[in-house]
Amino acid sequence: MAEQGERQQVTVVTGGSRGIGAAICLRLAAEGHDVAIGYRSDAEAAEAVAEGVRALGRTAAAIAVDTADAADVDRLFDTAAAQLGPVTGLVNNAGVSGPVGPLVDADPEGMRQALEVNILGYLLCARRAIGDMTAGGAIVNISSAAATLGSPGTYVHYAAAKAAVDAMTVGLSKEVAADGIRVNCVAPGTIWTDFHADPQRPAKVAEIVPMGRAGQPEEIAGAVAWLLSGDASYATGTVMRIAGGM
Repeated sequence: MAEQGERQQVTVVTGGSRGIGAAICLRLAAEGHDVAIGYRSDAEAAEAVAEGVRALGRTAAAIAVDTADAADVDRLFDTAAAQLGPVTGLVNNAGVSGPVGPLVDADPEGMRQALEVNILGYLLCARRAIGDMTAGGAIVNISSAAATLGSPGTYVHYAAAKAAVDAMTVGLSKEVAADGIRVNCVAPGTIWTDFHADPQRPAKVAEIVPMGRAGQPEEIAGAVAWLLSGDASYATGTVMRIAGGM
């Protein structure tokens, strides 16, 4: 990255064991990053991603973490630094949808958990990353096109959380710009992953997408990699929508 000179890029990716997160880890490894793969519970999947990173010639560490717990976030970053070196980048990707359906039927505890992971988790990880990035760095938050579409009848609470991520991106980018830290955001549309309660949802929504299809995780990973690269050295506070025209 331009602002990091010759420093080795060491990037923490939360939710890195599957879907978009896994694709991001592999793309970053292909572009020269060492990667700390944060995961919630599937150690086997996280280690498989780590092996993929190593196969690309980079160093990887798979680290279990509850991103909504401040002490656990500290352990994630401490472990990443100890095993890989000083952290230069963060991809806030860990997220859960919570209850699916109309808000009136949504389970309050499920909504609470979703808001804690999707908002508080991002804030805690960014807070720690900024404290570590004394020589500059970059953060990319993963939002969603739902932030502006609202997701009526599906998960309004999730859309609200992602709108908060967009606002966090803009505000934080201004707060830390003078410290040489860039903060940007990628807002995916519907992507083929196992995130969806209905595995066929990407196929079902394709007809309303102007491009006529759902996206692939690798298409999101490419945008994230660009925002972490020196080519994006003048980009901060950007919310990049990758949603097939939605």
